[in-house]
Amino acid sequence: MGKTVLIVEDEQAIVEILKYNLQKEGYETLEALDGETGLQLAREQDPDLMLLDLMLPKMSGFDVCSTLRSEGSAIPILMLTAREEEADKVLGLESGADDYIVKPFSMRELMARVGAVLKRNGKKSTVLSYQYKELEIRPDSRTASISGKELILAPKEFDLLLELAKNPGTVMRRDKLLQDVWGYSYCGDGRTVDTHVKSVRDRLGPYRSMIQTVWGVGYKFDPDAVIR
Repeated sequence: MGKTVLIVEDEQAIVEILKYNLQKEGYETLEALDGETGLQLAREQDPDLMLLDLMLPKMSGFDVCSTLRSEGSAIPILMLTAREEEADKVLGLESGADDYIVKPFSMRELMARVGAVLKRNGKKSTVLSYQYKELEIRPDSRTASISGKELILAPKEFDLLLELAKNPGTVMRRDKLLQDVWGYSYCGDGRTVDTHVKSVRDRLGPYRSMIQTVWGVGYKFDPDAVIR
């Protein structure tokens, strides 16, 4: 059985185009024309990926995304938006979306991103866990905990934390993190990485100092950082 993509978009014409191209690539699809239906289908069907429009009837894409994440859902979410304001993009990422793509977009780019996200989330690690002081990161179960208390992380937040923790002491450039974590060559200013780093630090609480900023370059994971 192929991977299932849930399309949550209120413009029927766009739904049909997305459905046609996804099915042509071998994906199965589910469709919803409003946020409430999309949320219900995500809960009931547990798709492999969600394409989620920002502006929807009944319930916005922001609210659908944040609700799923608050419920512990790890469904990868690619947010579709016709709005180009920086604040909207950041809000989408902060609500738990893995990435966003601005309309109008090329179908080739969208399919590349869909494939990259699914490939990335399908990878398994041979390492059972990474342990730094009381912080433990377990790749196979995609969970992280501090002193045994599990952290609530969105999928890309976990991927970013894992990528940094796998390379302790190494300065990771933003463009390298975009390629390794998001799985494709990303044309952007690095704000996607910065926003996710901020969210991960918030989740880590007193362990936030383990992710250090290297100004003008990127970030590094310091397992010997002072915990406050």
